[in-house]
Amino acid sequence: MDVKHQPLKNGNDAAWAVLHTPLSVPELTQFCHDIERLFRINPMLNVRNWQNLGNNRYFFSGQNISQQTPFDFDLVLTVRQLSNGLQIEYDQGVKSRTTFIIEPASGLPGCRSRLTITDYYDGLPENERLQQLHRVDKSISIWAYDLQRFLIHWHRWSKYRLWRWYMQRVWQPMKPMGRRITVILLWVTAAELALVLLGAAIYFLDYAA
Repeated sequence: MDVKHQPLKNGNDAAWAVLHTPLSVPELTQFCHDIERLFRINPMLNVRNWQNLGNNRYFFSGQNISQQTPFDFDLVLTVRQLSNGLQIEYDQGVKSRTTFIIEPASGLPGCRSRLTITDYYDGLPENERLQQLHRVDKSISIWAYDLQRFLIHWHRWSKYRLWRWYMQRVWQPMKPMGRRITVILLWVTAAELALVLLGAAIYFLDYAA
């Protein structure tokens, strides 16, 4: 598995990341049809509101923390299906569209598909884009990294209904900070439980002796 990032592509004002996944092309295609989940996996987005407007359109608001100074956003997304993936168009902002291109992968152990995420910034004139640099979404690399990790876990655990329920009903609606706090609490709880069991074992051995 690897994640790559480059600032430009084919002379366009764009940034993209490439990740390899253990899912088949049909499985990855089906996974990407859940647009809300794709964006909520991004740890640089604090989602405040997500609404399905119908006809492949969504309202999306929140805070982007990928810049040194976080910025708020309110967007309407339009999703268009491509022959090898999908394209998400933004009604406003410095980023004009994002494409998810799905291809078969070979030559890497455990990898069955490749996903290329590309953010395009060519919707505004260059002078306007330069004035909006503080609102550029810099999250694509870490988004791809977390998405790849999520897909690995999805491939391994999604066959279990309880895991799917937790990820969809509990984990997904959380803000990134809430997820990190939850992980820390789980580790602390596990450590405390291990200490209790260790203490009980020592007491039992001493008592038995």
